[in-house]
Amino acid sequence: MSKKNEAKFNFKDISDKCVKCGKCIQVCTIHEINRDEVTSPRGFLDLLGAYQNGDLALDKNLKDILQKCFLCTNCVQVCPNSLPVDFAIEQSRNEIRKTHGIAWYKKIVFFFLRNRKILDIVARFGYVFQSCGFKILKEQSSMKMRKIPLVKMDRVLPSLAKKSFLASYEDVIENGGAGKVGIFIGCFANYFYTDIGKSLLKVLKALKIDAYLIKKQKCCGAPQYFTGDFKSVEYLAKFNIEYLESFVGKLDAVIVPEATCCAMIKHDYAKFFWNDKKWKERAEKLSNFIFLATEYLDKKTNLAEILATKKTQNFSVTYHDPCHARKMLGIFKEPRHLIAQNFTIKEMKDSNHCCGFGGVTMQSENYKFAKQSGLIKAQMIKEADATFVSAECSACRMQITDAVNGIKDDTKFKNPIELIAMALKE
Repeated sequence: MSKKNEAKFNFKDISDKCVKCGKCIQVCTIHEINRDEVTSPRGFLDLLGAYQNGDLALDKNLKDILQKCFLCTNCVQVCPNSLPVDFAIEQSRNEIRKTHGIAWYKKIVFFFLRNRKILDIVARFGYVFQSCGFKILKEQSSMKMRKIPLVKMDRVLPSLAKKSFLASYEDVIENGGAGKVGIFIGCFANYFYTDIGKSLLKVLKALKIDAYLIKKQKCCGAPQYFTGDFKSVEYLAKFNIEYLESFVGKLDAVIVPEATCCAMIKHDYAKFFWNDKKWKERAEKLSNFIFLATEYLDKKTNLAEILATKKTQNFSVTYHDPCHARKMLGIFKEPRHLIAQNFTIKEMKDSNHCCGFGGVTMQSENYKFAKQSGLIKAQMIKEADATFVSAECSACRMQITDAVNGIKDDTKFKNPIELIAMALKE
């Protein structure tokens, strides 16, 4: 990793500006389910300030506390000083990595995410053997562990597709030349929820826009970034920036049907290179070329007009706003506008409430907190009484599908792109 990105981050620049007003505590996802001052935004900042001063060691206790943050950014939205608490937490994860290392199973996952050719092979084997230990829930693109003596694991996980999205189609799909867009599909949609990509191709065909699959794309690096594996993030970010830059001027845009991936490329790459002017500027320039799929389809095409000519669907949808879509990218009206052309939208109690995915660590060591937060969201979905719950984020999809299963509700998850393709089919 370059020396620039190993530079010491000054946590006190942020922590000293906290006025202790407490507005953040009222909206904090982890504090809602773990009511302790230390697991609150101002608590995190106090601890990081003390660590910076040398008054507090980054021991296991502090490590465990800092890894409880969901990085939902609710606190940033209400802070009177707009303090980037999420940025401080992300940088603290790098400090944790340098002090405590990264768990072996995370290293394995990140190795595969960094080496797509190897991951392609592993995914194929995984597809063949996953049914041995899991019951496949085909309609949900998910699976649940079979009842095995002495093994307790009552959670729903995404199931591997027979063939990845990128391996299923040609590099370029010509639809009439009304436009040209690249598709950055994301790892979840490439290997698990492949109907998202298939649906996006159907939408682009209806719009007569040529689709470029830009197959050399690598993982956006979000799982590694939120875990503190900055070495992997630097490699992946630099590769993707250079690769995507090569399409500027050749394509109209690169669209991403995944909020986390889109926010990582469009927003977090520039943050990551905070101490590297050259790469920060390249990341900021590239951001103008990257769009969340529904944002591009709603603002840059006549898709809404086409949908308005289609049959009204006899289904209702409740929409969940992914943290990376609404709070980081400001996208929440666009997917609703497109869906509302053919579906009845039934808003849940708090669509902006974090679903509780929280990243790799939250889904492993801290799963009990992810589960608690997910059940709150699942209850909102159940009360909305809709046919589908939708969100443009597969991390939310994994979390919400598990949570809804946990309360025995039968609301099915669909990415908004899948719903739009469903409407176009009629």
